[in-house]
Amino acid sequence: MAEERSRSQKFYNYPEPRAFDVPYKLPPPPANPVVRGLPLHFGASLIASVSPIQNLLWSNAGFSGLRGLPELEVVVPRYDPTVIPVQDSNTSVQRNTDPRSLRQPTQRESPLSGRYHSVWDFHDAYQSGYLTPSTVVEALLPLIRRDLEGPTKHSKAFLDTKVELVRAAAAASTLRYRNRKSFGILDGVPVAVKDEVDLKGYGKCLGSKRDLTSKGDATSWCVGQWEEGGAIVLGKLNMHELGLDTTNNNPNYGTPLNPHNEHYYTGGSSGGSAYAVAAGLIPIALGADGGGSIRIPSAYCGIYGLKTSHGRVSARPTPSLANTTGVVGPMASNMTDLEIAYRVMAVPDPGDPSSALFPPPHTPDAPPKKVIGIYQRWFDRADAPVRAACQLALDYLEAKLGYEIVDITIPMIHEGQTAHAMTILAEISSSFPDVTGLTAANKVLLSVGSKTPATDFLQAQKVRNLLMMHLASLFRRHPGMVIVTPTTPNAGWHISGGKGDLKYGVSDGNTSVRNMEYVWLANFTGLPSLSLPVGYADPVQGEGKIPIGLMGMAEWGSDDALIEWGYDGESWLHDGLGGGRRKPDGEGWVDVLRLTRDIQVYQSSGDC
Repeated sequence: MAEERSRSQKFYNYPEPRAFDVPYKLPPPPANPVVRGLPLHFGASLIASVSPIQNLLWSNAGFSGLRGLPELEVVVPRYDPTVIPVQDSNTSVQRNTDPRSLRQPTQRESPLSGRYHSVWDFHDAYQSGYLTPSTVVEALLPLIRRDLEGPTKHSKAFLDTKVELVRAAAAASTLRYRNRKSFGILDGVPVAVKDEVDLKGYGKCLGSKRDLTSKGDATSWCVGQWEEGGAIVLGKLNMHELGLDTTNNNPNYGTPLNPHNEHYYTGGSSGGSAYAVAAGLIPIALGADGGGSIRIPSAYCGIYGLKTSHGRVSARPTPSLANTTGVVGPMASNMTDLEIAYRVMAVPDPGDPSSALFPPPHTPDAPPKKVIGIYQRWFDRADAPVRAACQLALDYLEAKLGYEIVDITIPMIHEGQTAHAMTILAEISSSFPDVTGLTAANKVLLSVGSKTPATDFLQAQKVRNLLMMHLASLFRRHPGMVIVTPTTPNAGWHISGGKGDLKYGVSDGNTSVRNMEYVWLANFTGLPSLSLPVGYADPVQGEGKIPIGLMGMAEWGSDDALIEWGYDGESWLHDGLGGGRRKPDGEGWVDVLRLTRDIQVYQSSGDC
């Protein structure tokens, strides 16, 4: 049944708008033990085999804290956060990649900022004949291939590249440009996808040592839309094993380190995707996000990442491990690329029961006024450098771009994070009853997650419904509002355990909970959410400054309107931030177009 929220928009499954006045309570001090190195390696097997220890760790994580809460007595559980705008029957479903109808990126850059290449740069180079898709691919392959003797540092971001498939796609694109028959703006653009989705001709392991390849050898719908637009998929990208943490520490295949500072993680679980974009290798990558796994690495690596509305983008036939919290979405070097990637991949999938009902991507009408909602007590929990950088961006949006900033409250914000963590762990644990062969940290997480009783799981779903009803009341009171927080409360995740952490992994639930403080809400309630870079912090080790992200959350199905907010945020990065945008220094950065041209010049000189 379609429910009316306003005179202009109707929805399926819209929550009952209802505000909850629940006094704010600080969360208890984190009490999860931090275990790393050999103690983690050997202790994980013990934990995975001893049920009483699992129960103790489950209680220690605070999961029993939802029991007996009086606020939940009158709330029923809600298991599915999908809320779908009812589309206009006259709206056509199509991929719009005609360059004449697309925005070009803002490119006002200081000497410090660095030049991230847009899909427009690739398209223009191909149209003019200055470069070809084939020459770009040949420049990239030696950088990203794992199977070569002496692979580069960049190859750790990739798990697999099928060279012949890549070359064939590039040759076909090159021929289309030669014949003036390109498919559009994405034709010939190199992209890559997180190993969580399916890609024809490739296996799938989700960053583990297990073969988790789906039957049928089919490409996920979202990736197929990119390929139909002519994009060249360079292969599968590295990820945190099973997507079960936010560092992208992967002892199985190596850990790609943050291009801005190698003493820091990229963030995860879409860390390979963030690395590949941040290092300049590709302008667009596919990520997946069940608890910040697109937005956290985007923030840590200084790029843009969109967690789409739940059910909005189809990954069919890929089954989601985090069924009620996980989505796929684009990660990109700038807002123009993010919008293009989203517009192409978000074409409704007639074979997916949720995606098929969503309206196709479109340019939204301008809102009567621009509104940002701030829950100040929550916002202020960020570390001082993060808080300061985000506040400067907010001041710019208010003073220069006309945003009205309103104070809001959100009930049970810390209990909600517990409910989300309990839900996603239970969902993924149900797919992996046997933890044999997994990394030590994930043996612990899945063993503990499997101990959630049904009654506690139901309490978590009551929290979900309470939050969704309250958010609906906020969006009714402030139409078009974007709820804004830092993406993470901390500036990056320093690799404090050094090489030992990279070899054996690390179990640090306290830091994981901390850096997920803001991102979980959009996953648990189904809202679209976008992270964009707004500043940089001094590191605790090394030379490169650490990017800081600002995050917005919009009403269900308002992905297109949220992208408009992202463009406004991007203008701060170029126009307001002193020093402008930074690129990684030294070998952390690859100027792919210049590299390709240099190779062509060298080869044409006859010296090779």
